[in-house]
Amino acid sequence: MILGTAKAPLQFVADATERQAFLASHEEAVLVSASLPMRANLTMIENIALVLQFQQSLGFDEAVARVLPMLERLGRHESAMSRDTDLDHEDRFVAKFLRAALMDAPIILVDRPALQLPDIRYPPFLDALLSSLADEFETCWIVDYAWNAPLYDRPHSGTSA
Repeated sequence: MILGTAKAPLQFVADATERQAFLASHEEAVLVSASLPMRANLTMIENIALVLQFQQSLGFDEAVARVLPMLERLGRHESAMSRDTDLDHEDRFVAKFLRAALMDAPIILVDRPALQLPDIRYPPFLDALLSSLADEFETCWIVDYAWNAPLYDRPHSGTSA
């Protein structure tokens, strides 16, 4: 379990005004948001590799060599050569998250995951993604509306953390 921990805290907000204020108060963070699209003319791996090319001045082949193992770890390597229009919501989210993780910011802010992952039960997806990539980021805040808080509840058992 990683959601709701110090590695991936949950920030529930009451409305759009509170959400905007929270996002604006974290200038040191990098955003994963529906409002930040991928470049439609590039493949998934090219969209991700761009970060390494521009931030760390890596060549394309070096950047791809760093990104591909992450996609393989997430089981998304088969989508690497697909363009944005051919990606599903999960692939698009993975690409955006990896771009953010590669920027080496102290905080990644995932803004309204329901908007980005509309056709799945997203807390388990986020939990699995963040657990698989925990060594690639420092902290990832999940920013969601308070009315979605019950979606993050976990069944309690004698072995639950």
